[in-house]
Amino acid sequence: MRARQPWLWLGFGFCLAGLGLTPAWAGVSDPFPQPAASYLLMLQGETLWARQPTRPLPPASLTKIMTALLVLERNRPEDLVTASTAAADETGAQLGLKPGEQMRVADLLAATLLTSANDACHALADHFAGSESQFVALMNRRAQTLGLAQTRFRNACGHDQPGHQSSAQDLAVLAQVAMNQPAFASLVATVRMTVSTVNNSRSFQLENKNELVGRYPGAIGIKTGFTVKAGKCVVAVAERDGRRALLVLLNAPDRWWTAVAMLDRAFSDHAQVPQAGAPSP
Repeated sequence: MRARQPWLWLGFGFCLAGLGLTPAWAGVSDPFPQPAASYLLMLQGETLWARQPTRPLPPASLTKIMTALLVLERNRPEDLVTASTAAADETGAQLGLKPGEQMRVADLLAATLLTSANDACHALADHFAGSESQFVALMNRRAQTLGLAQTRFRNACGHDQPGHQSSAQDLAVLAQVAMNQPAFASLVATVRMTVSTVNNSRSFQLENKNELVGRYPGAIGIKTGFTVKAGKCVVAVAERDGRRALLVLLNAPDRWWTAVAMLDRAFSDHAQVPQAGAPSP
């Protein structure tokens, strides 16, 4: 089991008009000029800081946010999914599914979001569309309906592939939509859980790869990613004093330190000021 980093013990109602984001990027000051190739930080739906938020970059496993959204929108958590050979042959992070093994959609979704298991992700794509390529077509169609102008999917799980891209702005929109799904929000806020095959012949211990969840005060999600081309990525949501912050970091070498510093500053620099005559807490 992966060890947690002790430093992380430091210490949605997003109000986006429709699904639009605050557009005045040029007017937003940037106190963090080099934390990532691209980033976006919002508090209560307003952009605080941004760096090249529309720049298309590889999103790595942040791709799985869209995969999970499509699965949840089909609302069939009790479906039994049979792992195909293609799913079992997936590379990178895996559960270790064997061809022919069966699991519930809900359990494969948990593995997809918490441990970023590519075999679980691929099995879901096969189940809901007949093949990964057909599922990817659905992903791109949904991206268009959400107005994700810089997003193009080439696979369901986030592997580096020519043309597989998104942006911090697009991922912020996608994250907000996904967090409006109660099942999604519940899963990405989970620190650990156990899932098993249908016949209980094998069980799998899942631990959330998002080091902020369960460690950073107020963190409630949502997803990490890493590939050679994408670098270290994260979409994080945290809540304090009734306010929510959304942070997208793409290719951030020190994503955890960076996320903690940026979220801390967002909450401290923009603390709520009591109205005149209001009692002090």
